[in-house]
Amino acid sequence: MYQKLQQCLHKIEADNLYEYLRESRTGLEKESLRVNPDGYISQTLHPTVLGSALTHPWITTDYAESLMELITPPQKRATDALDFLLNVETFVYQQLQNDELLWTTSMPCILGGEDDIRIAEFGSSNAGKMKHAYRQGLAWRYGKIMQVIAGVHFNYSVSEDFWPVWYAMESTQNQSPPQSLREFRDTQYMGQTRNIQRFGWLIIYLFGTSPAICKSFLDGKAPSETMRNFTKSTIYEPYGTSLRMGNIGYTNSKSHETGIHVCYDTVESYTRSLRCAISKPYADYEKIGVKVDGKYRQLNANILQIENEYYSTVRPKQVLRGFEKPVDALFDRGIQYVELRSVDVNAFHPAGMTNTQLSFLEVFMHFCLLKDSELLDADAKRRIDNNQYLVAHRGRDPQLRLDRRGESILLKEWALELLENMLPVAAMLDKTHGDSRYTAAVQAQLKLAENPDLTPSAQALEDMVNHGQEDFFTFAQRKSKEHREFFMHRELSDELQQQFEAMAKSSIAEQQKIEAADELDFDTFLARYFEGGLD
Repeated sequence: MYQKLQQCLHKIEADNLYEYLRESRTGLEKESLRVNPDGYISQTLHPTVLGSALTHPWITTDYAESLMELITPPQKRATDALDFLLNVETFVYQQLQNDELLWTTSMPCILGGEDDIRIAEFGSSNAGKMKHAYRQGLAWRYGKIMQVIAGVHFNYSVSEDFWPVWYAMESTQNQSPPQSLREFRDTQYMGQTRNIQRFGWLIIYLFGTSPAICKSFLDGKAPSETMRNFTKSTIYEPYGTSLRMGNIGYTNSKSHETGIHVCYDTVESYTRSLRCAISKPYADYEKIGVKVDGKYRQLNANILQIENEYYSTVRPKQVLRGFEKPVDALFDRGIQYVELRSVDVNAFHPAGMTNTQLSFLEVFMHFCLLKDSELLDADAKRRIDNNQYLVAHRGRDPQLRLDRRGESILLKEWALELLENMLPVAAMLDKTHGDSRYTAAVQAQLKLAENPDLTPSAQALEDMVNHGQEDFFTFAQRKSKEHREFFMHRELSDELQQQFEAMAKSSIAEQQKIEAADELDFDTFLARYFEGGLD
């Protein structure tokens, strides 16, 4: 089961290939709801002092005007990405007015229903209108409340120097048919993507920090049968890890209803299946209407408006050029990096993630890349979805069994097996970077696999109990205020402060430039975008 992994590690060791792995890149994206001191979602506009949400590369909004997204450029070390994220959030916090907080948990709180959530605005340009109309479509299709769940996205690319070396190594060992370097890289990244899906339940178990939610999040809907009252205003799963990744959060359950069948065999099959979904009408969405009384309710009435609407815990990605569609970028230039999307915001750390967690994710990504990866048939996808659901809702249950290729196996047994086989990968990264942080990171996760009470989800519940059985809102508000104090007392260097201020101003100027350059009306712009005719 781990033969290919062992062979790769042996070859890297024998040929001393560590230097070719040193230039791997890590980027982080962190979402946080902007709330007032009382914990209610802010109704104010995205602060102008932070720049343009349309064009700023580091500070933007996600679904809602209040759902801030902080983005780091790719960094050589994951620790550098975390440092960059801390600096960005420091700048943001020190610009916010009225003692606003950035909510420090994935699940929102004190929701007054759909009307509380103001869909993000991006200006008067065609590009800005398209982003807003897409979000209107999400509201009509799924409701607004689902869209304000926050998370951390981990973007990772293996060093470009490694690909030619690994390509030559694999070609020699396997005497495989001729394949271009780009095709080889895409094949390996797609294998990594499949493995991340197979083993992604482990991230939910180890990193999940949302075992409880405010009842207001359900907006009057009945909770799961297994959920219990924690306080009058809070419900929880006694063994839950990440309700964000369960049946009340983002899932692929609607895929079966709408007929989405995304294929992860190759880049070609992946892009082809997404193209089908973004071009095939769906009757329920046709009933909503596209442009009604002169206003767009959605971009189109197809199964997916655009590719991003398809939720997955992992996405193979390519950097876009201009108004390029993601499927076109992937098909034309292949995979540049892989985005892991299943990470909860860590309420116990101001950045939403720790260096130990980041180091483990680097190990996990290399493990998934170097390990053999079978194709996913319908049964395998069903097992993946069910394992994810079970871990999200019952991951800390000592008796929980998952489905591994049709075999029932205790979560603990499978988790320990995976982590123990990651130790040699961690040793490889230790040698690559000249420290022992990667082995230490895996060893830290082994303790969590042995003892569910040490997981962040268990620690969150314990913290709530230790503070007088406080409700989820009080816990999240307390941690958010602690983190605000942390950021308000941090000091940026004059150089960094000036850099952030300059970027905010230049992003506003860039938005104005885009708006002034628009020549097409929005209807024509949309039609040309979907026809692939925009530069």
